[in-house]
Amino acid sequence: MRRLCYIVVALCLAFSAMAEERTVAIREITVVGRRPMKEIGTQQTKLDSVALKENISLSMADVLAFNSSIFVKSFGRATLSTVAFRGTSPSHTQVSWNGMKLNNPMLGMTDFSTIPSYFIDDASLLHGTSSVGETGGGLGGAVKLSTQPANAQGFGVQFIQGVGSFKSFDEFLRLTYGNDHWQVSTRAVYSSSPNDYKYLNHDKKENVYDENMNIIDQYYPVERNRSGSYKDLHILQEVYYNTGKGDRLGLNAWYINSNRELAMLTVDHGADTDFDNRQREQTFRGILSWDHLRKNWKVAAKAGYIYTWMAYDYKRDLGNGVMAHMTRSRSTINTLYGQAEGEYYIGNKWLFTANLSLHQHFVESRDKNIVLQQGGNGILGYRKARPELSGSISAKWRPIERLGLSVVLREEMFGKEWTPIIPAFFIDGVLSERGNIVAKASVSRNFRFPTLNDLYFLPGGNPDLKRESGWTYDAGLSFAVGKSGVYSLSGSANWFESFVKDWIIWLPTTKGFFSPANIKDVHAYGVELQADLDVALTKEWQLGLDGSFSWTPSINEGEPRTPADKSVGKQLPYVPEFSSSVTGRLSWRRWAFTYKWCYYSERYTMSSNDISLSGKLPPYFMSNISLEKTIPLKHIELSAKGVINNLFNEQYLSVLSRPMPGINFQIFLGIKF
Repeated sequence: MRRLCYIVVALCLAFSAMAEERTVAIREITVVGRRPMKEIGTQQTKLDSVALKENISLSMADVLAFNSSIFVKSFGRATLSTVAFRGTSPSHTQVSWNGMKLNNPMLGMTDFSTIPSYFIDDASLLHGTSSVGETGGGLGGAVKLSTQPANAQGFGVQFIQGVGSFKSFDEFLRLTYGNDHWQVSTRAVYSSSPNDYKYLNHDKKENVYDENMNIIDQYYPVERNRSGSYKDLHILQEVYYNTGKGDRLGLNAWYINSNRELAMLTVDHGADTDFDNRQREQTFRGILSWDHLRKNWKVAAKAGYIYTWMAYDYKRDLGNGVMAHMTRSRSTINTLYGQAEGEYYIGNKWLFTANLSLHQHFVESRDKNIVLQQGGNGILGYRKARPELSGSISAKWRPIERLGLSVVLREEMFGKEWTPIIPAFFIDGVLSERGNIVAKASVSRNFRFPTLNDLYFLPGGNPDLKRESGWTYDAGLSFAVGKSGVYSLSGSANWFESFVKDWIIWLPTTKGFFSPANIKDVHAYGVELQADLDVALTKEWQLGLDGSFSWTPSINEGEPRTPADKSVGKQLPYVPEFSSSVTGRLSWRRWAFTYKWCYYSERYTMSSNDISLSGKLPPYFMSNISLEKTIPLKHIELSAKGVINNLFNEQYLSVLSRPMPGINFQIFLGIKF
């Protein structure tokens, strides 16, 4: 660690000698008590652009872990990472990119480890009821991701090279061109690593013998993460054309090529050469958009297409040096997407909106290995098509300057089944203009349909599953104070409560496989706190602090399935009751020091909350620091950054038997023309 710090400091000092120091102007701080019409009563967390662009190795899972209090469940470095709001499951979190849903129609969830933060220009979290205005099915909430025009003038080039522990390499390239009408951007990220970090394996014990082969001591061995390498390539092409007369056309095309090994568990005893456990993915997402803006109204239309090919291969040495295929799973998803929306303002008091979107999925899931073993030409799995239609209308009314009211009505269709009308009501009011104190409250109903795997997966799918339904209630206060160019302080405190019926969960059966069932009624409630502080300490020193905290009990209140069922009245598995995060940033001239901290309380691995054996994962906290220096020259800007992750070498697990890395380091060197 000391050697790395010396290297980073030396590079920064060398760059400093090449350019004259320039003072960074303190940003202007504006405090507004009146909420925009679109945000009446909503509980929304907007992620800072600095957090999104902190370094190229970060995925959106990393950004959310350190900049929000929602739970990020990770199976390890560069492996499946999902997020969950307010004690719900990952499939209860809806995710959109430029309006198009990213949730996998087979699994219902989104892998945030496959979303580079450098590809996202705007990100916001819609908590609970607030998600109904964006989409249905978000019983916990929604994550809204989008890209924006580069706002370039002429040609621009940016390149960043990252090098880190475990022979990790990250490269980022962006080419831009812009004028008064055209904005063109090409972004590419490539990440690779053997990912063979060391960890202390608490699931194994090694014996120490004396000369007579008697056991005299035991210890936990230090092992390496085995078979966890990855190679990820992302390319994002964007083209925008602005007519200058209120019309804008856009093209967004995103290609993913991922090849990842699935690391061995801490309880695996075989050699890594005896296994090949690998997941490959190729995904293309494309969107064409048209926006037509006028003084009091707007109409927009989008058309898109998603193609995803996923392969999971598991091979094992039979003992004779021959690797035999145990599983060869193949999944193909084709999705057609269309959306139309409109907004109409009547003065400053009314806003009406309407939105209609369609996602038509064509899915094929099969295991080629079993089909070949049985000598068949068909598929063992399923081939299904399902449309997902969602429409909403809303009316927002501000009768007086300090009061806002909003109602949203949404209805959805999955396949041939329609939901009842989904209502959502919002209200907010300014209690005090002096402190910009705003009270807000909301209530909504919501539904989520079973995923295709829930219904049709072989073996185990249950076509008789019912949709999940729930009511959510929110109330809170927010404030914002400050003095322009000196400081700004804002924060919020929110209470929520939700009741979800017919919760879907996969359980073991007497036939030897798992199958989903509607068995739970879940009561989730709690408190969310958030605060942001920016202070100009002097003309050259600036301090920023962001913090969040959540208390989220999520209790199973269903009926016991058997006399031995001990899950009723217990916290749901893998749902921490407490979580929090803090980010501090200290800036001086062209230097910036950042400290990030996050915490998750204990998580139970069994629905009974039994802590015997491995029924509970201990709480953990994580600390990361970075030091960055930028050097503006006449035509280019240079940057150097050093990062230390897991500063205190915390030994922790996010998922049972999935080891996580200890202290590790990264260096990033960048150049921007």
